Amino acid sequence: MMGSRLVAGAQSGHRKPHGISAFVPFLSMRSFFTDVSQKGTKWLSERVWDAIVVGGGHNGLTSAAYLAKAGLQVVVLERRPMLGGAAVTEELIPGFKFSRGSYLQSLLRPSVIRELDLHKHGLKFLPRNPASFTPLIDGRYLLMGPDPGLNQAEISKFSKRDAAAYPRYEQQLEKYCEFIDPLLDTVPPEAGNTGTFVGRLRDGVSKTLFWTNLLRRSAAFGQEEMIDFMEMLLAPASKVLNYWFETDILKATLATDAVIGSMASVHSPGTGYVLLHHVMGETNGVRGVWSYVEGGMGAVSTAIAKAAVLAGAVLTTNAEACQFLINRDACGESNVMGVQLADGTQIKSKFVLSNATPAVTFLQLMPETALPEDFVTQIKLIDFQSGTTKINVAVDKLPCFPACQHSKLEPGPEHRGTIHLAAESMDDIDKAMRDASNGFPSARPMIEMTIPSVLDSTISPPGKHVVNLFVQQTPYELKEGSWQDQATRELFVERCFKLIDEYAPGFSSSILGYDMLTPPDLEKVFGLTGGNIFHGSMGLDGLFLMRPTKRWSGYRTPIKGLYLCGAGAHPGGGVMGAPGRNAARVVLQDRRK
Repeated sequence: MMGSRLVAGAQSGHRKPHGISAFVPFLSMRSFFTDVSQKGTKWLSERVWDAIVVGGGHNGLTSAAYLAKAGLQVVVLERRPMLGGAAVTEELIPGFKFSRGSYLQSLLRPSVIRELDLHKHGLKFLPRNPASFTPLIDGRYLLMGPDPGLNQAEISKFSKRDAAAYPRYEQQLEKYCEFIDPLLDTVPPEAGNTGTFVGRLRDGVSKTLFWTNLLRRSAAFGQEEMIDFMEMLLAPASKVLNYWFETDILKATLATDAVIGSMASVHSPGTGYVLLHHVMGETNGVRGVWSYVEGGMGAVSTAIAKAAVLAGAVLTTNAEACQFLINRDACGESNVMGVQLADGTQIKSKFVLSNATPAVTFLQLMPETALPEDFVTQIKLIDFQSGTTKINVAVDKLPCFPACQHSKLEPGPEHRGTIHLAAESMDDIDKAMRDASNGFPSARPMIEMTIPSVLDSTISPPGKHVVNLFVQQTPYELKEGSWQDQATRELFVERCFKLIDEYAPGFSSSILGYDMLTPPDLEKVFGLTGGNIFHGSMGLDGLFLMRPTKRWSGYRTPIKGLYLCGAGAHPGGGVMGAPGRNAARVVLQDRRK
């Protein structure tokens, strides 16, 4: 698999086999933040801040960095004892540093990397080549990556027709990505605070320029190409892939991008777009290349945090926001006044940006009756379903795949990228989803395995490895049993390990310890509503002008001064930084009015 994956952890998901001691969190940013459990919170209330950012995930940190660079006095409030949200590195087992949340990078916007000078702040990408390995039970396999020659040779083992078609398929996706890419850094053309004549005029001109530019670029496609593009956006991934290819293993390898992190089938309309979303990124300027991050994904958040602090932002941890402070003026307009912490401390500010999910932002942190009823209804209708479980594993040796002949001690090409297991056909992927849609963990879950320690020696002891397992499909609520029941958890994790043994015999015996994170765990620890890694479904009814809801896609909210800056806003999920950057731009625009 070549896409980014967001997860979170939960104490209830831990089991410590082989006598592993209690897990110790790896806090890589101690020098950048203030732990209010040690210093207290009174000092936060002794001033009126220009902006408060609720949630210290990578998007919240990105917003803080841009606002601080513009001269605003900004404070970030993070509920957890560490910054980064889902983009964190944690030493769950002594000596093993896991990307406990997101574990691959490609979608981080080049503009964010460049403007915040993240490489200067220690960010280093480790490109993967090959990028994908899909073994079959019968011993055959498919290796793929950025090398066209490798792809041709590997696909030809199964179908010369598909080998000839694949470069044309890539070229088409590249063209679609070039069309969509500018939209990711664009604030959707929603109505702003345009009460004055000049404001309305500027708003109208801005919208006209946006739609004119979009139509001009659309016209460059031509009618036939535009129809193909619309089919990619609207059709099921299975229809798109069946049109292009005949080989099950190739179609399944590509289809994993279309359903990862969701409760959708490869046959669900709109999954073609999600397929496209996951090939939209780049590493070091090369489109579609996914990479590990040296030091784990927490290094992304560390670099952004450094940029924010350097610009003057204040970052805090163990600072749990409890409720927004809202004031209704004489005209009946609601304005945000700040944030109240769980300990009762009230922190005042002119602007508040929420990096929480739309459900947490508008249904949990908002005082009752503060929002219009129609808006609340729209938020409640957002699809937060998740089929994702993350299992972080420490092993004492690399998994050995019998089909690959080389030293069992040294990493091979099959270990560098994403390893697709139990995904030999699109039917396999669909069956796993059907189990989950009926309330049962998949009998044969689709597993995406990555081993970042193959390329990053800083995250595990010599000779030992960090293994990430991203597992589909596991429902949030079980028809029988509960994820809080230890026996249920152990039964499922053993099912996953035994399945891996089918492809890599002996994997189970190499396990030193693990941490299992089900959808309720993701919600509990990182506040990911429903365990959804994208802060809400990436279906076509939840994108661009409809994300998070129609008429409120421009980061503003019905409460004046309150903004949404997380993945629940355009352009959506993945470690992008785009929602945080775009939201900060809107705040700065409103500040000038």
